[in-house]
Amino acid sequence: MPKIIVSVTNDLATDNRVDKVCRFLVKQGFEVILVGRKLKNSMELSPRPYATHRMHLIFTKGALFYAEFNVRLFLFLLFKKATHQLSNDLDTLLANYLAAKIRRRKLVYDTHELYTEVPELVNRPRVKRIWERIEGWIFPKLNKIYTVNDSIAAFYSEKYKKNVRVVRNVSPIWKGENIPSRKEMGLPENKKILIVQGAGINIDRGIEELVEAMTQIYESAILLIVGSGDVIEILKEKVEILKLENRVLFYGKRPYQEMMAFTHHADWGISIDKDTNMNYRFSLPNKIFDYINASTPIICSDLTEIRKIVATHEVGVFIPSHEPKILADFINDLLDQPEQHATFVANCKKAAPVLCWENEEKVLREIYNLND
Repeated sequence: MPKIIVSVTNDLATDNRVDKVCRFLVKQGFEVILVGRKLKNSMELSPRPYATHRMHLIFTKGALFYAEFNVRLFLFLLFKKATHQLSNDLDTLLANYLAAKIRRRKLVYDTHELYTEVPELVNRPRVKRIWERIEGWIFPKLNKIYTVNDSIAAFYSEKYKKNVRVVRNVSPIWKGENIPSRKEMGLPENKKILIVQGAGINIDRGIEELVEAMTQIYESAILLIVGSGDVIEILKEKVEILKLENRVLFYGKRPYQEMMAFTHHADWGISIDKDTNMNYRFSLPNKIFDYINASTPIICSDLTEIRKIVATHEVGVFIPSHEPKILADFINDLLDQPEQHATFVANCKKAAPVLCWENEEKVLREIYNLND
């Protein structure tokens, strides 16, 4: 049986893309072990059909974290038996490349984003140059590469003259069985619900402006923030200052099925990243597909890859501005149009069977062809 070691820098609990790939690999006959890290506040992992290993690290962020993680990962990969390795994102690539080279294993690279263009690096040129050098050294030597959308694939293909495949981060078909009611989940039954969900609630995602807009959005609406990210504490402080504790509710990280239950009960799903960097400009957040899967119409930014999905399938609307007053007026107008909302819900139901993970697996089968 072929054995593959899959690695990622997060704590594994809420990385749905990596989990979907691991489950696919199990179905293809691979023995899978997924490697990440464990934090003090990490959730326990739900039962999975593959092995996991979470490392306890001394450092949790910054250069020392990345150095410690890659050294620990390199040693793990070096002394663990395997036939294949899957590196997820640039921050695991150095350890994977070196170990695969020494052990003569097949290496697959899944780049989830334009890593060197994330906002955390754009304003830190010295740090950015380090990651660019690592990418520039290793990327041209890789043979099996895939990413999350056409724009990122085109960028890397042009830059490194490599064939980069596309496996979109879409959701598996979600049946929505045994969903607790709003009452059972402690949600108001007489309110319109806006939701922001996922593990990337970070800077420049537009959520600070959305919270400010809530002061002018109808009292009949509330905002749920279900997930984690760099700006959560800032958002909580802002909510307290604006006295919005009863209208902006934080639920933290939740297992996928529970997160989808919140999404199912929401009237509108929010994805309003700002066009402040190439990574966001070309992003296609998996929450877009979660919203569609849960029949929740979308309020989103007019970004390249998002427009392809939302406009083509007519499942949502594009905001005119991130300015809180304009954003509030726009959302209030949507709340006054139940017929339009119903049309979007119906379109989500039509789009969900098309935009599903089961279709993306066809590309993965070609990438992980054991005869190749």
